[in-house]
Amino acid sequence: MPALDPARTALVLVDLMERVVALPLAPRPGTDVLAAATRLADTFRAAGAPVVHIRVERPNADAAAQPPGSELVPGLVHDGEPVVVKRTLGGFHATGLHELLTGLGATTLVLGGVATNLGVESTARAAADLGYGLVFAEDAMSALTADEHRASVDLGFPRLGTVAAVSAISLDGPR
Repeated sequence: MPALDPARTALVLVDLMERVVALPLAPRPGTDVLAAATRLADTFRAAGAPVVHIRVERPNADAAAQPPGSELVPGLVHDGEPVVVKRTLGGFHATGLHELLTGLGATTLVLGGVATNLGVESTARAAADLGYGLVFAEDAMSALTADEHRASVDLGFPRLGTVAAVSAISLDGPR
């Protein structure tokens, strides 16, 4: 996979919240997803490329009514990194994510998170509709079952972009 342009690429991490990462996930546990996502975020930060976090809140409920563990995993978000709150499966509907990414100059998105076939895939489909180039960090995502993960990674994602391991994703250098 060719190196990505850090001035035009953003990492988007979906629903890496304490309660979600703790779910029984497959094909890999949430701790492995979090470790891979953290390595990828560090690569983006070193290149000066943006890292954007998305977390879900239940619709029609205030922040105090969210279940325990609804915050992003401690230490994941670094100072100055945007956190987008969604109330649907995907990260674009009524969140300002598209405007945020446009303002950052992003034309390509690298996606990771949980669940592969839900939040990540829904966000990816909307991103594709908006014209973003997509890269899927396969080992920085997981689902509730291995079959659901594999269906997205093997069947859906290749039609939308490039599927790659975190170790294969690189950026050209500092922004």
